[in-house]
Amino acid sequence: LLFLLLLPLLGLRGRGQGFGQTRFICTSVPLDGDMCAATAPGTGSAEELKSTVLQLRETVLQQKETIMNQKDTIRELTAKLGRCESQSVLETSPAEKGGGAGRKGGFSKNTMGDLSRSPAAETLSQLGQTLQSLKTRLENLEQFSRMNSSSQTNNLKDILQNKIDDLERQVLSRVNSLEEGKFNPKNESEERGKIESTLTSLHQRISDLEKGQKDNRPPDRFQLTFPLRTNYMYAKVKKSLPEMYAFSVCMWIKSSASPGMGTPFSYAVPGQANELVLIEWGNNPMEILINDKVAKLPFVINDGKWHHICVTWTTRDGVWEAYQDGTQTGNGENLAPYHPIKPQGVLVLGQEQDTLGGGFDATQAFVGELAHFNMWDRKLSPGEVYSLATCSSKALSGNVIAWAEANIDIYGGATKWTFEACRQLN
Repeated sequence: LLFLLLLPLLGLRGRGQGFGQTRFICTSVPLDGDMCAATAPGTGSAEELKSTVLQLRETVLQQKETIMNQKDTIRELTAKLGRCESQSVLETSPAEKGGGAGRKGGFSKNTMGDLSRSPAAETLSQLGQTLQSLKTRLENLEQFSRMNSSSQTNNLKDILQNKIDDLERQVLSRVNSLEEGKFNPKNESEERGKIESTLTSLHQRISDLEKGQKDNRPPDRFQLTFPLRTNYMYAKVKKSLPEMYAFSVCMWIKSSASPGMGTPFSYAVPGQANELVLIEWGNNPMEILINDKVAKLPFVINDGKWHHICVTWTTRDGVWEAYQDGTQTGNGENLAPYHPIKPQGVLVLGQEQDTLGGGFDATQAFVGELAHFNMWDRKLSPGEVYSLATCSSKALSGNVIAWAEANIDIYGGATKWTFEACRQLN
């Protein structure tokens, strides 16, 4: 047998460097002999060879440990880089923020034409979570299809699964581009738009498939769920508002988001993005905005439980009232007095509009669940509000906007589920 010893090992550092140039030493060893006892001419004793082998073994172990530590460091630095990217995009200069009117809790923010600034890395993470949510819904559909075998249902499910797989590949490709420094911000908006459009289409097809399980559900017994703080997840009311000199808007709402639950709804008209907005932004209390004029509302609802809220208003002296869970909690006046609510605008649930029908900002997005959004062109009485809050059979639907699935379109992965709060009360 030949005992082949390479000294030192290629690529090793540290203690292996003190052994001089690399040499190959060949020594004949009997079949029944001790390799460690063999010596080569001019190389020293067997004890020296033993010592060398032990040193090399220790060096290898040290190098392995160093590599493992470097891997951990790389993972940690990658995570920090993602956070830094998010913060660097959000930390805009005063010139980028604009002068604004000093509204929304003291933040100077120009609400017209303000571009959304969702960080690329954060958006990728949110898209991944949305995909996971859609996968969960598909798994539920699989269980349903096993109980109700249908070749059409199974074929559609397979198509949807393939679409989800394609979207995951797109997201992973964008993650790799970020990590390799190949990310091109010019293409970010276009690429993200394609993925979000596919998500919306995918969600709609899953919703259509799920309707097979909900055929017996009343058209108003549903809720909207906005699980993530994004600038692309929202619902749009198909009908616009008429000109109104008074209104009442009521809804069931559930959220534990912090800081602030965001914007349950916003109504924008040409030339005025803040014609009618309900918002809780940052650490400020919830506010109602009419023609960009603001009143603070005494709601305490950010506890993860269902609450019923109503706001009424009349243009005469700008008088308003606020109700929580059927009880009036506040009132005031001089809120946009003698200003009629303008018609032909866009009513969005879940996002605050900075431009007509768009300009969403993730920091102002609603996170939580919303149901039974109704609007009237008059001031409701305390008794009518109480009937709504207690899910009475005498409760009225809105004569301007009535809560019904046919009246709501959803986008970006927001979901519809069966509304349970009234069932619990009854």
